[in-house]
Amino acid sequence: MDGTVAERLATELYQALAGGDRESLDRLLHSQFSGRTAAGLPLALGGGYDSPAAMREQFWGRIGSEFAIRAEPIEFGLLEDGRLLVRGHYRGVVKLTGRELDAEFVHLLSFTGTAISGLVQLTDTARWREALAQGDFRSGGDAVEFGIEAGLGVLRLNRPDTRNALNQAVADELYEVAQRCATEQDLRALLVVGNGSAFTVGGDIRVFADAGPAELPGTLRRMAGRFNEALLVLSTLGVPIVTAVQGAVAGGGLGLVHLADIALAAEGTKFATGFTTIGLPGDGGNSWFLPRLIGPRKAAEMYLEQRVLDAREAADCGLVTRVVPAEELVEQAEAVARRLAQGPTRAYAEIRTLLRDSWTATLPQQLAAEAGAMARAGATSDVVGAVRSFVTKTVPEFRGR
Repeated sequence: MDGTVAERLATELYQALAGGDRESLDRLLHSQFSGRTAAGLPLALGGGYDSPAAMREQFWGRIGSEFAIRAEPIEFGLLEDGRLLVRGHYRGVVKLTGRELDAEFVHLLSFTGTAISGLVQLTDTARWREALAQGDFRSGGDAVEFGIEAGLGVLRLNRPDTRNALNQAVADELYEVAQRCATEQDLRALLVVGNGSAFTVGGDIRVFADAGPAELPGTLRRMAGRFNEALLVLSTLGVPIVTAVQGAVAGGGLGLVHLADIALAAEGTKFATGFTTIGLPGDGGNSWFLPRLIGPRKAAEMYLEQRVLDAREAADCGLVTRVVPAEELVEQAEAVARRLAQGPTRAYAEIRTLLRDSWTATLPQQLAAEAGAMARAGATSDVVGAVRSFVTKTVPEFRGR
């Protein structure tokens, strides 16, 4: 690869990313493009992206939803093997808070013909995490409460007068809490609950009714978009999630059940999609989670025939983990969450990733991923201490490190 051509392609890449130029990105990236980004980036952004679409949507797209930044190259250097080493700075702000980001980066670009076929990124991940530090986020708000004590985060939907119907305030505050969870170093487990008689009845129909016909599409896009972004952040947290539900769980609110590792339901709880009763196809990740959790036939039944599941049916088909007496729901859920908050947090993070990725991995890929996860967990002080405790027949104390 000629150095001048390589520098031109790299410069065009950074310009296309800064301008959101999808057409130029499609031209610049090789069909077999793969990317690897720095471990330790917030929001679980660090890792491998094995196609142009994955890099564009799952990495650059998510960065663009959180930050207004540019990659500013300072120095180019062509290596003997034809790869281009680029040193520079990411500069910009966090969209929600306006907090500045200035982080150094090193990119190693590979080429096939006149297209970019690979990118390896190194960056000052601490700067990224500092930009999203908790000091810039509320501890919840009026619609979503949040707090952390002894490693356990508690997220509460707090619109009991509407049976926790979801509106733009819930979506925005849930997103802010999700961001805080993703950057909170002391978080070791998350408990998700709802105040009042119902966990959530789904979208607030009054909001839809108040929006005029011309405004309704934009209202739905803003609310569903922000709510779904919050679910995506929560789904990739490196800590276990426990959700406890009562009364009713409907619509997009089902997403907060889907992303939980352990989901408890009070006796008598009802589960429904509810979308087609108002002519909508649905959000909250239901179209992805439901077929995987309860099967495609039953998922279609819940969508198309508005099938309502009671708590026992939900447990039998795998929508929730187990059913408990209503008067014991909070006590049992807190007990489970506190036990998890005192466990091997790093191992739990690896387990969450393995289980999530198993849906799209082959057996050889999954076995390799397990070996890597074992090695990473084996390097933690928790494992060293637990092995020592096993030998000495004492109770291990996990610190999440």
